[in-house]
Amino acid sequence: MKLPLSAVFVLLGYIVAITAFGTWLGRRHSGGVRGYFLGGKSVPWWAIASCIVATETSTLTFIGAPGTAYNSNFTFLQLVLGYVIGRLVVSVVFLPAYFRGEIYTSYEILQRRFGGAVRATSSGIFLLSRTLGDGIRLHAAALVLAVAAGINEWWCILALGLAMILYTEEGGVVATIWTDSIQMFVYLFGAIICFVAVARALPQGVSGALAQAAAAGKLDFINTAFDFREPFTLWAGVVGGMFLTLATHGTDHYLVQRFLVAKSQRDAQTGLILSGFLVFAQFTLFLVLGILLWAFYGGRSFARADEILPTFVANELPGGFTGLILAAIVAAALSPSLNSMASATLRDFYVPYVEPEASEEKQLRLAKRFTVFWGILQIGVAGLARNVESALQAGLAALGYASGPTVGAFALGLLTTTANTKGTMIGMLAGLLGSLSAGLLAPTLFGRPGVAWTWNVFVGAILTFVCGWTVSALSGGSEAKRAETAQ
Repeated sequence: MKLPLSAVFVLLGYIVAITAFGTWLGRRHSGGVRGYFLGGKSVPWWAIASCIVATETSTLTFIGAPGTAYNSNFTFLQLVLGYVIGRLVVSVVFLPAYFRGEIYTSYEILQRRFGGAVRATSSGIFLLSRTLGDGIRLHAAALVLAVAAGINEWWCILALGLAMILYTEEGGVVATIWTDSIQMFVYLFGAIICFVAVARALPQGVSGALAQAAAAGKLDFINTAFDFREPFTLWAGVVGGMFLTLATHGTDHYLVQRFLVAKSQRDAQTGLILSGFLVFAQFTLFLVLGILLWAFYGGRSFARADEILPTFVANELPGGFTGLILAAIVAAALSPSLNSMASATLRDFYVPYVEPEASEEKQLRLAKRFTVFWGILQIGVAGLARNVESALQAGLAALGYASGPTVGAFALGLLTTTANTKGTMIGMLAGLLGSLSAGLLAPTLFGRPGVAWTWNVFVGAILTFVCGWTVSALSGGSEAKRAETAQ
């Protein structure tokens, strides 16, 4: 369908406004490379919490969570429970390490413990997984616009991708942090409007819809089945969700960068823990919205779960409200990882291996070029991601395969004194191959379904840790320990 003119004005106005705001913020906070990547370490805890929520939510949550509840039930919340538990572990184990001195990327921790090879490997995995995962996120936002406006997906991908590149390249991390904080409230307001609109459109009312859903088992929350092929069980949720959070919030530089800009370690910990409860509340809202949509449409089938909410917005809301909701969905999409990817490229690869003596001016210039480069790659991935059934699950699965080995490497560095570089590298390779074999390649290799995507990080991390520790022990222990013994 064609969007009403009022919706077009609202949507375009928001995109232009947030892009201009982000650009303006960045130009007011220069500070060279440190300001571009760390923002002067001046962000308070409440902004840390809101930008973490906005960063991890994205369009995948806005359209994917309602679609998940529509086709299933509330068991997704078991995974979110794991998210909350994982945050507590990150705040105690990982954050203190990040505040021992000033670092630009999370992978500098691995450099201190194992040297450049492990750091570069982990950073490379981060760049690859973020390119794939955030390309899928961008496609999810473009899909919403395409369904609502009847515009070719490619044009939507290009428009959103270019806006994302522009304000991130100009504004740096400061623009990303503060626009994320604003956008969290924008998309939550949009979600509430959707909720109210669906509730008012239900002939049986909200209570009648929930009673109907309960009778159909769609309000079920706990699934105690011990089946590794099921993504939403209590065990997959608590264990898998916790390990996924260790990956995203504990080691992935995209989110770790949000901690590094905090005023203090305490601010970072407070913001992180608060974000867990906010995320649980927001996922509950989106899942209930999906249940109400199921009642509204009478459980009719859709070609793709991600089309359900956009279809309602496009067909059932007045033009101005349609534009507002689409702006909210765009707000969830415009939380780019480009600054963190530029930081990793510059600090983990270019400076150590290409030009250690690069001037401040050259580093800043290269940082902006790397931002544009990764933005273009994500646009390309978004264009190739149009055949995935569920953007939410596809994005999390792509992240999971790549992140497990990094979590295992961090665990070896932070929790053991005997792990060495050789053992850690072999462990990471074993973790990556094991995770891919257990999940993606299982049907081909073993002729049976693989483990659910919620277990990907757990499998990769455990294999990395066990193999890394074993090989390290067999090869003489850590380099530092051997040197100490020799003395």
